[in-house]
Amino acid sequence: MGVQSYDIIIVGGGTAGSFAAATAARDGYSVAVLERKTAKEAGNIACGDAVKGKSTFPDVIDLERLAKESFTNRNIQRAVFENPASGQTINIPFGETKGTILDRYAYGQVLLDEVKLSGAEIHYDTVIQDVVQNGQVTGVTGTCKGKPVSYQAPVTIDTGGSMSLLQDKTDFSGTTFDTNVSYRQFCSAYREVIELPNPVDWHDAIIFKPTTELGYLWYFPRTPTVINVGVGFQMNKPPMELVKAVQDDIRAHPDFKDCTVVDKLGAALPTRRPFDSAVAPGFIAAGDSAGHVNPTTGGGIGAAATSGHFAAKTAMNAIESDDVSESSLWDYNVKVMESFGKRYAAMDLYNIWGGAHDVSELTDVISCIPGQQLVDIMSKHGSTTMGLWVKFKTLTKAFRHWGLLFELYRINREAGRLKEHYDLYPSSPTGFDSWKHERDLIMDSVYSICNAEPKY
Repeated sequence: MGVQSYDIIIVGGGTAGSFAAATAARDGYSVAVLERKTAKEAGNIACGDAVKGKSTFPDVIDLERLAKESFTNRNIQRAVFENPASGQTINIPFGETKGTILDRYAYGQVLLDEVKLSGAEIHYDTVIQDVVQNGQVTGVTGTCKGKPVSYQAPVTIDTGGSMSLLQDKTDFSGTTFDTNVSYRQFCSAYREVIELPNPVDWHDAIIFKPTTELGYLWYFPRTPTVINVGVGFQMNKPPMELVKAVQDDIRAHPDFKDCTVVDKLGAALPTRRPFDSAVAPGFIAAGDSAGHVNPTTGGGIGAAATSGHFAAKTAMNAIESDDVSESSLWDYNVKVMESFGKRYAAMDLYNIWGGAHDVSELTDVISCIPGQQLVDIMSKHGSTTMGLWVKFKTLTKAFRHWGLLFELYRINREAGRLKEHYDLYPSSPTGFDSWKHERDLIMDSVYSICNAEPKY
């Protein structure tokens, strides 16, 4: 088979790839999605399966259909943090905005069908092994059902997931593309979907509880009798036996007696700040491939959809101007940082702080922090503020850990500084080095406050 030509090549048919493909194809661009799994297997990804609802996603596919066919529980009203050591729990109500749990396989299959309906091609069972470049990325090569294939396009969008092979193969010398990536900035996760004989009475909640080595277990109820039970841990810590941790917890939980395992899967995901730059000539990375995941919770569906949409819009503009240089694609970086990038970068500071301390002490301190402040830090803003009365009550509850609480206060202050600095993210590559230098000074302060090993 000869070289196949398209306007845009997208490597990976997950959330970011699907939204990128639908965005471009709906506007008449020729798009090929290269998916390593078969048509039957595609869409089955290890995931916590929690989103805020269909408002999370760009309106480039049939969102009503997506909700109808894959959203299994739209009534998540609270998050619960459990402290196994003390038996304490923190209930955090969501207020007017309810969360949603989805069937990840059904969700993935709907996305890919919507991609086909948008006019894009999906090449299943296609494993990409190398990139083609000559001053810029011009295509990829690999195999489709075991036979050699070659694709070319003005822009390649990498949505292939964590620790991208494409990025290993691409020569980024002379570009701003972030290559400061290592396994220490990632999390390993495993989950089982179990079916229960009797409904749980907490099917309106997502539940988290800490494990050893800065990990956490989660329970996400798809329905009152179908629960996603999973665990994740940071790869810069001694390894956990993930399967054993999940299965031991299932066996010990009174609500899970006589359950049946209906699915099991593992994955790696980034728990780091978004890439400082995710563009190079002819190349854009989106979703997990660019670190677009909440580093405190591992949630990345919404950010992947948004970044995929941004990537396609940027690629389309570059193609129209016949300029796919780094400068021409730079607006993608700006949009990411404005949308969620600065918030995720701030949240990463709490991940760094947590990794520098004993899990049991961290859990005690977190149990003393009011729920709204935890929501602000972990998902809403990336930093938080406290009134005088709230500060007093928190200090009273955490009197045995005042030193650590003061340290957290200083980290929170640095998170605010960092967000303000991300507001100054440069509008072109010209000011990138000086922006990074100032950002790294803030990071040095963070490492010094909590005596942490540099993460980057």
